[in-house]
Amino acid sequence: MKKIRVGIVGYGNLGKGTEYAIEHTNDMTLTGVFTRRDPKSINVRTHVPVYCMEQAGQMRDKIDVMILCGGSANDLPRQTVELAQYFNVVDSFDTHAKIPEHFEAVNKVSSDNNKISIISAGWDPGMFSLMRLYGQAVLPNGKDYTFWGPGVSQGHSDAIRRIDGVIDARQYTIPSEAALKYVRSGAQPELSVREKHTRECYVVAKEGADLTAIETEIKNMPNYFADYDTAVHFISKEELDRNHSGIPHGGVVLRTGATGENLKNKHVVEYCLSLDSNPEFTSGVLVACARAAFRMNCEGMSGCKTLFDIAPSYMHPEDGKYLRKNLL
Repeated sequence: MKKIRVGIVGYGNLGKGTEYAIEHTNDMTLTGVFTRRDPKSINVRTHVPVYCMEQAGQMRDKIDVMILCGGSANDLPRQTVELAQYFNVVDSFDTHAKIPEHFEAVNKVSSDNNKISIISAGWDPGMFSLMRLYGQAVLPNGKDYTFWGPGVSQGHSDAIRRIDGVIDARQYTIPSEAALKYVRSGAQPELSVREKHTRECYVVAKEGADLTAIETEIKNMPNYFADYDTAVHFISKEELDRNHSGIPHGGVVLRTGATGENLKNKHVVEYCLSLDSNPEFTSGVLVACARAAFRMNCEGMSGCKTLFDIAPSYMHPEDGKYLRKNLL
């Protein structure tokens, strides 16, 4: 069986996770890694070639799917559109408010070049989005709830690191057990963001820094901490490295609803993730979507897609006969 030839763009945590995910498949092979850095400075564990980004267009006949592992703020809005003219592509664009415009830009290029692009592939957006769709479809008389954590928020951690006097930091998003219990009971409460989550910050400050000023700036930071109950803990760099070096995350999607006469029968649907490694799990979703992109394009499909548009069987390595016998 000819293996699907995959390229990786970016070799940070997500790119390295994608490398592992490809290695654990039987139907894919990693062809190369593409970077904006000096290729000679990148040490790829599997020793595949490393190319500069400018060489990507020259590889269109050697790569079936390109998996983009850059950031949503600055990388993916440009890179996905640019590379969609040459390849089937998959990205994990996660700026929820900007997904519609990202979709339109990528869809035009992919359609014009007869390629498939799958955007916003991950767990939220991604797997959680799919669970919300299923919940609304099956229980139209109901309400959605999404809780994130416990886990490290990379964006919030970075926001703390940008404060004057901070050397390093980790921020954990913690779901409220009381709120979760309330929703699981079948009730449909209106919950504020403060009632749903708390935030725990572990901060390494420079020697002599004003700790009170740092804590105040964190707790009053708009769009990040101001709307939450936030705890700030100052610790040493050694303690941070020892106890907070991982990138765990997870969360819960719930749909509560009612059916029957006078909507008297109550139902709760719950989908839960508990992840030791946020980027490695996301990589698994990206690789499954790369398989789907290749198969869909081989069948003549083109344009931009999301997880809403992919038949589940396209993502699984086995064929329909196997799936019907073992999973249906």
